[in-house]
Amino acid sequence: MTAETAVHTTLEAEKASFFRQPKAVWATAAAAVFAFMGIGLVDPILPAIAANLKATPSEVSLLFTSYFLVTAIAMLVTGFVSSRIGGKKTLLAGLALIVVFASLSGTSNSVWQLVDFRAGWGLGNALFVATALAVIVGVASGGTSTAIILYEAALGLGISLGPLLGALLGGWQWRAPFFGTATLMAVAFIALITMLPKTPAPAQKTKLSAPIRALGHAGLRTTAGSAFFYNFGFFTVLAFTPFILGMNAYGIGAVFFGWGVALALTSVFVAPPLQARFGDVKVLAAMLTLLALDLVGLGIAAAAHSVPAVVVLVIAAGAFLGVNNTVYTELAMGVSDSPRPVASAGYNFVRWMGGALAPYIAAKLGEDFGAPVPFFVAAVALVVALVIAVAGRVYLTEHEPAAV
Repeated sequence: MTAETAVHTTLEAEKASFFRQPKAVWATAAAAVFAFMGIGLVDPILPAIAANLKATPSEVSLLFTSYFLVTAIAMLVTGFVSSRIGGKKTLLAGLALIVVFASLSGTSNSVWQLVDFRAGWGLGNALFVATALAVIVGVASGGTSTAIILYEAALGLGISLGPLLGALLGGWQWRAPFFGTATLMAVAFIALITMLPKTPAPAQKTKLSAPIRALGHAGLRTTAGSAFFYNFGFFTVLAFTPFILGMNAYGIGAVFFGWGVALALTSVFVAPPLQARFGDVKVLAAMLTLLALDLVGLGIAAAAHSVPAVVVLVIAAGAFLGVNNTVYTELAMGVSDSPRPVASAGYNFVRWMGGALAPYIAAKLGEDFGAPVPFFVAAVALVVALVIAVAGRVYLTEHEPAAV
């Protein structure tokens, strides 16, 4: 059997095992879809929120910043909590918090109330998301790679459906998407209670300092550092672009639905064969380069007020982001010798910080210096992400099988 045939056979086996999963995996993945919908849910209604609550774009961008800032910080305690009460209880606690704070978001009478409620939503998101990956890896059949692809598929599907739900409900009333999300998360809560078996707390409890100590590993530190700047570019596209499209909620929702579909498809169907063929670092470098060029193109299109070009480049960005998401997640889960939940917590703490900073900085740059500037700054951030990954490639390739 040739090497190429072996790789093809492995990919076919992984594809088959992808669809043969226990009900608990599908229930957790479905709940993850709903949780990730919360990321892009507000995208189509950002202009409507600004208009109804008399807020500036930079003030509205704090809906992302508070959400991701709390998510990032809370990542440091997710392992501490789940190692004491078990994965199932941690997932349910996260879902319950999302239901409460998504509902409260829909009752907001000022942008600052909404920012505060999104922060509480971010806490629930952290408890759920960090634990969901560990639960899926522990329960799924087909190995870690299959579990990660399942997780990334849920992420991509959630990110693509979030703007669609936000548009469909937000086109009617800007508060409706928040109540809609709360309803979906309540359904997910019930599904996990009935379908997910009890997950006992690990024999060894995780220390609060474990995620930070895990970042002492050069490979994980390199992955997280690169992902910080990568996420800065990611959330510049997601949080700032709605303000320059000049569309209503339905139009913005359609654009970001296309973006999310591209992200979901490439994360599941394009990333694995590219990784098998070229290896993680080469794929990462290529996608970061393409994404940086895409952001430069977005800046040029914004300067020219070319909405069709912006739409095309946003959807293309989704394709590059999908591949990178899978590569970064697999690196974070396998590049160090730390337990996966601990490595995931340390990695997510750093990368979500990039997601927290980008929306406000991008909106502020756009207000003060013009619409093209945020995209050019984000392109520079992508170059920094590329430099970090390439400079630390020796740490990232230690765990890799030989590429074909």
